[in-house]
This record gives sequence, C-alpha cells and structure tokens, in this order.
Amino acid sequence: MPSPGASPGSVRLLRQIRDVMAREGDAQERLDALVRLIAANMVAEVCSIYLRRAGGSMELCATEGLKREAVHNLRMAEGEGLVGVVARTAEPVALSDAPMHPNFSYHPETGEDPYHSFLGVPILRGGRLLGVLVVQNMTERAYEDEEVETLQTIAMVLAEVIGTSELAEESELAGIEIRPSRPDHLYGRGFAEGLAIGEAYVLEPHVAPTRLIAEDPAAEEERLTAALGELRATLDQLAEGEGRPEGGVTREVLETYRMFARDPKWVARLQDAVRAGLTAEAAVERARNEQRARMATAREVYLRDRLHDLEDLANRLLRHLAGDAMEPPPENAVLIARQIGPAELLELGPQGLAGVALEEGSASAHATIVARALGIPMVGRLEGVLDRAETGDTVILDGRSGEAHLRPGDEVVDAFRQRIELRSQRQRAYARLRGRRAKTKDGRELQLMLNAGLLVDLPQIEATGADGIGLFRTEFQFMIADRLPKQEDQVELYTQVMQAAGDKPVIFRTLDLGGDKILPYLTAERERNPAMGWRAIRMSLDRQGLFRYQLRALMTAAAGRELNVMFPLVATPDEFRAARDLAVKELEWARGRGRPVPERMKVGVMVETPALACGLDAILGDADFVSVGANDLFQFFYAVDRENARLSDRYDILDRGFVRLLRDIARSCAQRGVPASVCGEMAGRPLEAAALAALGFPRLSMPPGGIGPVKQSLLQLDAGDLQNVIEEFLTDSDASHLRNVLQDFATERDLPH
Repeated sequence: MPSPGASPGSVRLLRQIRDVMAREGDAQERLDALVRLIAANMVAEVCSIYLRRAGGSMELCATEGLKREAVHNLRMAEGEGLVGVVARTAEPVALSDAPMHPNFSYHPETGEDPYHSFLGVPILRGGRLLGVLVVQNMTERAYEDEEVETLQTIAMVLAEVIGTSELAEESELAGIEIRPSRPDHLYGRGFAEGLAIGEAYVLEPHVAPTRLIAEDPAAEEERLTAALGELRATLDQLAEGEGRPEGGVTREVLETYRMFARDPKWVARLQDAVRAGLTAEAAVERARNEQRARMATAREVYLRDRLHDLEDLANRLLRHLAGDAMEPPPENAVLIARQIGPAELLELGPQGLAGVALEEGSASAHATIVARALGIPMVGRLEGVLDRAETGDTVILDGRSGEAHLRPGDEVVDAFRQRIELRSQRQRAYARLRGRRAKTKDGRELQLMLNAGLLVDLPQIEATGADGIGLFRTEFQFMIADRLPKQEDQVELYTQVMQAAGDKPVIFRTLDLGGDKILPYLTAERERNPAMGWRAIRMSLDRQGLFRYQLRALMTAAAGRELNVMFPLVATPDEFRAARDLAVKELEWARGRGRPVPERMKVGVMVETPALACGLDAILGDADFVSVGANDLFQFFYAVDRENARLSDRYDILDRGFVRLLRDIARSCAQRGVPASVCGEMAGRPLEAAALAALGFPRLSMPPGGIGPVKQSLLQLDAGDLQNVIEEFLTDSDASHLRNVLQDFATERDLPH
C-alpha cells in the first residue's frame, strides 16, 4: 500500500515514464510518448519538454497540444519567456493567466493562443539545468501544491533517464546539452604539484535510474527514517568528539550540520518525495539537485553557505542509504569531490589515482599533505567542478598553476602531454644529480632534506638523494588512527623511519596537535581561534603523560643512534626549557633502568612565532639546532590566514619585513654556532631556496619534489653574489618586494626559477 499522501496514479505514472524511456528505438518517439503520457495523467491540454542547447537557448523538443511543426524549430533565447524564468531561477512557476505575466513571450507558430494557465518546473541533474517541463490548460486555474509536487517529481525522474540515455546522439537532438560536452576551464589553487591527465571519477555519483521508482513507498519511508536517524547519530558523535572528524571539520560546522539534519522543512521535502513514489535515494538526489541549482543563483553569502551545508548533508545521507558503499576508481582516475579526508585518500590513492580535484580543500589540510607524499597532483578551490564534470570525462590538472581542464580539445591534450614529457625529462636530469652534494659555485654546501610524516614518504629518501629527513611530522600516526596509538606502535613507526634513513639524520617533531588537528579520542574544547589556541607544545606541556610516552617511544626507537627531536610552536624560552627538561628527565629515567637509549640526543626548536624569532638569543645556548617553520611564521608575522582566498595573494613570503626577519635568525644562529634550517614550502622552490642559501641557512627541508629543482639551482648559484644583492635590497628604502629582484637576478645568470 502506498503511504499516506502517495497517489497510486502518480506512482503508476512514474513507472510508465521509466518504461517509456527504457524502450529501444527512436529517441523522438520516446519523448513524444512521454508528453502524451504526462498530459493525460496531469489532465492538461498541453505538455511540452524544452531542452537546453549548448549555447544556452531552450529548444522545444516534444509537445502534446502545441503545433507539431514547432518541435525543433522553436528556440527561445537564454532567459526568454516564462520558460526562461524557470530556467534562470531553477524554481517552479505556476500562473493562472500566463499571458498577463510581464515575462510572457508569445510565439504564434506554436498555436498556444487559447492556453491561459501555465505550470513549468526545471529539469535538473546534478544541479545542472537540462531543460524545462511545462503543462498548460485553456481555462484560468490555480495549480495546487500537489500538482506542482507531482510535476517536479516527474521532472526529476525525467532528468535521470534523459541524462543517462543517448538522446543527444540522434540527429534531431544534435546540439542538445544532455550532459556537459564542451571544453571547460576552471581556475583554483594548486595544493600538490604535478601534471595529470586522466578520467574523471566523481566521488558523489548520481542515483542510478533503476533506483528511482519505489516499489513499496511505505518501506522506502522507513528506510529514509532509519538513514536520517543514523545520520543524526553520526553527527552527534562527531560534534561530541566521539567519532572521526573528516577533512578538518570544525565543531562549529558540525553543530550547524546537527541543526540542519533536524530541519523540518528539509525532512518534509524528503518525505513528500518518497510518498510521491520515489525511492529514498531518489528523494535525496532530488533535494540535492534543487539545492545545487539554488546555490548557483544565490547571491547572499549566508544563503549559499546554508544551501552548501544542506547539500553536504544530502551526500552523507546517500552514503548511509548505500551502506557507505563506494565503487573503487578506475586506473588513471582524477578524483573529483567537494572535500576528502586523509584516510579516504590513503585508501584510494595507492589504487592509481592520477590526480585530485576539489571544490574546497586547503594547502595545509591533512589530505593535501598525504597527496604530496603520494606524489598525486591536487588542485582545490575549483568552484562548481562537481556540477561541471561527469564521471568518464577527460580531465587535465595542473597542480602548480591550480588549473583544471574538463573535456579538453585535442590541441590542449597534446600541449599537456608535451609538458608531461618535458617534466619527465627534467625529472631524469634531477635523478642524475641524486648523488651530488648541493654545493654552490662559491663553495657553500647545503643539506637538502625531506619533510615526511607517513611510511609512504620513506622511499623518497633514496629516490631523491635527500640528505635525510629534516621534519618528520609525528602527529599523522595519531590522526589516522581510531584510538590513541600504543607506545609499541609508536616505537615501530619511528624504528622504520630511522631504518629507512640509514646513516642519514632524522629530525622528529613532537606532536603538533590541536587547532584543526582534532583527535576523535581526545576531548577538545571549542576555541574561537584554534590556530592560535591550545595546540602543539602547549598541549604537550599540559598533557605530560602523552608527551612523555612519545619521548620514550622516540628514545627506544633511536637506541644506539643519534636522536634529533624538536618542539613545535614554542613562543617563549620558558616553554622550550620546560620541554627540554622533560626530554632530559626521560632520557635519565630510561638510562637509570637499563632501557635502550640513544647514543646521543639533540634537542631543537621550531621557530614559528614572531615572539620566539625576536627573542631567539635567549635559548640559543640551550638549543642544539633551530628550524624555521616558514609557513606558520609567515602567517603569524603578517597576521594573515594563508588559506583565505581574499588574502592569499596580498602578502609575499619574499616581502622586505619577512626576509629581514629570516636574515636576522640566520645571523643569530651562525654567531652562536647553532645549525639553522628552514622547513616549509619556500624551501622547496628554487627561487626562494637560492635566497635562503644566500641568507646563510645551511639546511633546507622540503617536499620530495623540491629536492631536484633546488639542487640544480644551487649548483649554478654564486651565493655570495646573491647575498650582496639581497643586502642592497634590504637597505633600499624604495624597494618592497624581493621577488622581482630575484627573478631578474636568475634571468640574467640563467638560473632555474
């Protein structure tokens, strides 16, 4: 029995529509049969299907009631008439006297003179407009809400059966934009360098047409209710810190999700769609389509954010309905998603992903770091990529420029293949430098080391010829686990890292948790500014049990070898000394009990706060080495969120003030005989690396892809010559940006940059 509110006739109609579209034969005949079927069931004198052409115009492709000769001859300009209003707003339009509406557009060739009432609804798939479905009547009448709902449901089913058919291949329908077909060029931000050409794999696929029509609406409503309950429970667990947060989702966002998951209007829309004869999946898909279409036209930021949250909820609900099942991507796939977490990428990446394209994402997100470790190009902030790409499309990604090409032409593909070949040639050239020391033309020798944090990073030591690991991020092991890693698990990981490095040094950074790095098994307080809150060394000093367990694991793994350990986000000398004292006490404790201990322990500090940078002299007598965390230091120095799109290009890491700060750090360390290094993105770029070498930093730590280009640049560099140029720049009151000066220097001397 259909559930209350479900019309047996509407359910029967939906099944008949599905059966018509599944027939073999001429596409036009199927469209003609559809409009006859809908008109009869809707008690309408006219039913018409308008489909969108590639240029944006709307073409009358089938009609019952209007003149037959108007089919494929009537094309309405983009935005024209009442059909254009429906298309532009992605909302239903119901009028009792359509000719009186200011947007009414009269076309005598259609013979629509006697028809007054008009009901039009958008045909949406993936938030993208395929066309408009219209019914008309001669008499002036007001269409009831139930009729509007029924026609919307019909349009949703129609969209899926049209969108997955081959209608556009038929000669009469050539040029109809059933699915995206034209080349599309999107600009975002490059998060992980590299070039990729592959086949699009959309992580949030459409519901299959075979799962659109409910056989038992009552059972479907029960499934929907159960899935909603699971969704709410999951969000409750995440918000309360009992589940795994995905992609750095903050508590504030989760609280908003919890509210929206109980939004009675959203739930009622889903229930009404199920009661009208759709499956639970189709009801969610329909709601998601409508939300995406509204999002595309919403101008208010608040409304866009709200619609965005509702769409994400729809995606989560679909996964609950599917039992979290996810088809594996094909080989050489470019994964397209709104956001992705590190665990998900670790699961999918080794299967042969060519690249990742995200609507959102962040350069410092955990998934981004995993992508860099796996050597997978990643581009984020690609607005609309989910709506503009279809699974199976050819996709080109440029992880450096942040560009994505969807369905590129042959000439674009050829150009990128040439770039990939050129990149391969460069990689072969870098490989030939693998065994050479990074020594400048004037005799300055630098250590080029890797940033790492996962076991998949370790083969890069040998592959790149790196001089060791200058930064091993120990928190990743904690972030991808469902529970606190045991001490033996930590020992095993650190031992593997040291074995992979052989006789090369490894610098372990103690846990940098807090901020956006939230652990599901540790209670975290809500903070208004988590990046500057209770995190890193502050958390370690307050939770000394966790800190001491990690120190013991590091000392055990380094038994008989040198252990290099450094502390993150230190702001004051007292914080450094407190952490150093704890490390020394743990070493004495282990030695006194006859436990394995390092042959020697060196303790260093990361300079990531302006406070420590300005007061560095106070700890140089106690620190064995110093490492500048350029990314965070830059962020705090300019009080700028590096991931804020409005601010990301406003400040340059080679601006005068920051370069002077780096110079002063290098000088202070050199005068006290304390080795200094720079970790961060700037260390892995040839132009910036040349500047760091000239400033006097003897060690640079970078992603694997930076080793070869930086070494090639340094081998051709006269560091003393560049040092003079930089000093002149710092004393020239008219200059504010070093970048242009460096680029001119590199061009004049034919240096890679």
